Amino acid sequence: MLCLGIESTAHTFGCSVVEYNKERPSSAPEDGFILSETRDIYQASAGWGIHPRDASKHHSQVATDILKKCLEEAGISIKNIDLISYSAGPGLGPCLRVGAVVSRSLASFHNIPLVPVNHAVGHLELGIKLTNSNNPLTLLVSGGHTMLLVYYKNKWRIFGETLDITLGQLFDQVGRKMGFASPCGNKIEELSGLSKGSCLHTLPYIIKGNDVSFSGLLSSVKSLIDDKSNNLYDICFSLQETAFSIIVEAVERALAFTGNKEFLIVGGVSANKRLSEMLNSACMTHGSVFHSCPLRYCGDNGAQIAWTGSQIYSSDKSSSIMPENASVNQSWRLDSVYIPWR
Repeated sequence: MLCLGIESTAHTFGCSVVEYNKERPSSAPEDGFILSETRDIYQASAGWGIHPRDASKHHSQVATDILKKCLEEAGISIKNIDLISYSAGPGLGPCLRVGAVVSRSLASFHNIPLVPVNHAVGHLELGIKLTNSNNPLTLLVSGGHTMLLVYYKNKWRIFGETLDITLGQLFDQVGRKMGFASPCGNKIEELSGLSKGSCLHTLPYIIKGNDVSFSGLLSSVKSLIDDKSNNLYDICFSLQETAFSIIVEAVERALAFTGNKEFLIVGGVSANKRLSEMLNSACMTHGSVFHSCPLRYCGDNGAQIAWTGSQIYSSDKSSSIMPENASVNQSWRLDSVYIPWR
């Protein structure tokens, strides 16, 4: 089965073709099931975040070219596609609607089954597939999510999450304060690496059970930036060390409680090397194997939507919807999604 996945939740418009083979063992090494993966990312102006209207306009402008490149890279035409899946939420409404419109137009014109996919579940499922994990304790960290999750009885259960802003939002807001354009995680990591670590600013450290909070940390870091006597390198170093320590404490508590012998990190922030280093150390302490989603697929991409859509449709053919019913849900919680294929 060939599935076309369309991703458009935030700054990325992406398309991917995935080959799904139900007979192939899920634990088998997979280096060829993603036939193509193309994307284009909306670039905000320096000092600004993602404006939903401007990002959706960008998606509309690049959609045709990205889709063509995706099919060409896979060496097929739209007539070879057996299934179309699209990111139906959570995300920015105007951006989600672009993907939904493209998907239902293709599905309607070519009479192809259409499946809505939860974007967050897509991150988890593709990460598990690419790392050959079984049932890991999973950390999803991105611009839209900061969640610790375990799979139990056909649903992903939240073991802990942010009480206010996400780790990605924390880095983006700090980066914009410094004059960078979102996403800013890579700039924060780069500047932190230039610090010699001789100055670790004291910052708010808030964790309540397995839930975390970053809003106080954000306010304190902004105050440090306003004081021109402070070195930006040391500020970024202090920000990373504090925020990641909060996350690692929550992960260690979850590992101790669940006794899980596998751990997986997915999402855009999972590309941060320092975070992976700290989490790997924590996993070694608890006798758990550390997995990280491959760098190319850390951020938003069509492959996560195509792969998850394939699993949904393969397990339940009635999951497909009529094109005219292809709606979106900006606040679609991943712990509300029924997972029949596990």
